[in-house]
Amino acid sequence: MALSLDLTVPASARPRVPAAVLAAPLAPAGEKPSLIGLDRDGLAEALASIGVPEKQRRMRASQLWHWLYVRGVASFDAMNNVSRDMKTALADAFTLEAPEIVSEQISVDGTRKWLFRFPARGAGRPVEIETVYIPEEGRGTLCVSSQVGCTLTCSFCHTGTQRLVRNLEPSEIVGQVIAARQRLGDFPDAATPAGAIVPSEGRLVSNVVMMGMGEPLYNFDNVRQALAVASDGDGLSLSKRRITLSTSGVVPMIPKTGAEMGVMLAISLHAVRDDLRDVLVPINKKYPLDELLAACRAYPGLSNARRITFEYVMLKGINDSLADARELVRLLKGIPAKINLIPFNPWPGSPYECSDWDQIERFADLVNDAGYASPIRTPRGRDIFAACGQLKSETERMKKSERLAADAVAQA
Repeated sequence: MALSLDLTVPASARPRVPAAVLAAPLAPAGEKPSLIGLDRDGLAEALASIGVPEKQRRMRASQLWHWLYVRGVASFDAMNNVSRDMKTALADAFTLEAPEIVSEQISVDGTRKWLFRFPARGAGRPVEIETVYIPEEGRGTLCVSSQVGCTLTCSFCHTGTQRLVRNLEPSEIVGQVIAARQRLGDFPDAATPAGAIVPSEGRLVSNVVMMGMGEPLYNFDNVRQALAVASDGDGLSLSKRRITLSTSGVVPMIPKTGAEMGVMLAISLHAVRDDLRDVLVPINKKYPLDELLAACRAYPGLSNARRITFEYVMLKGINDSLADARELVRLLKGIPAKINLIPFNPWPGSPYECSDWDQIERFADLVNDAGYASPIRTPRGRDIFAACGQLKSETERMKKSERLAADAVAQA
């Protein structure tokens, strides 16, 4: 039997939305906070803010949880076991809006890239980020962003050329997962778009990688809450073994990541010498290789079953020698690890070239012979600038293209 709540709450009786309703502190006057991204306690507090009696909150929070994270509904009207008055009270105070899809691009290989737009939340104007879906046989991986822009200025990364605007809220991080699943038909009663390339069976979004725009560990609290919601077994139910957080090496936060998130860890390494990594990944000047690798060796839960992934972009004549490969093996000795070799994905104005394929294979053979699983990550979505290191908001990409065109005219 469906449960319903007959509750009419006059506006004068509704207390203000509490700070724990996470979007509220940054929401401009008149902008409703989202329930997306809240955990059960946050949902209960949101219900309290509209006058739901304490003895009913736990049950009502469970109802909301189910509709948000199991059914993936986009409106309160779809909650058919919630009374009309309750729906009205919720809609007056909150929103369930997923990110606005500004554009969707589909690669020849089936990779999808969405340009999402979020409210300004103190940034002065609405902000944009990119999220990528990569379908493969047996799994579908969603590459999620944690910040609008980035502060790290890694020299091979297009995202690093966009200044940081702000952190994403838990609602905006979880919202990327929900929007992708809604669009792909990965919720009950939702339809997959005709012709979409998706896994032939199982979950269409089975894996999440925090490898999109931004440095997740510089937005630690919001990412932690978002991933706790995403990995809850009674909701979106993504296994922590299928969630990977990639960091450029924010060493003090690595132990906290293992202890408080418990997800798989990836290190954006890309060089085996401090002098080179200082250029490619400038955070290395603050946290050099010896400190970074010591933190990796001590990562909570590290084992052969929970290996750290070391990401290594292949740059022609820069970091792709066999001497580099041998030093990589030496550096990682004793760390349960795998190495992802990433052919460099070019972008306008980049100073680098991708290593020759024969050289990438020789590099991979040496690392594999040393006992590391080192797949060469085949570039996906290059034709729509959706590959590793290519993400950037469309507005910023257009600005850069215009600057490059102006420079070319000036030099002609």
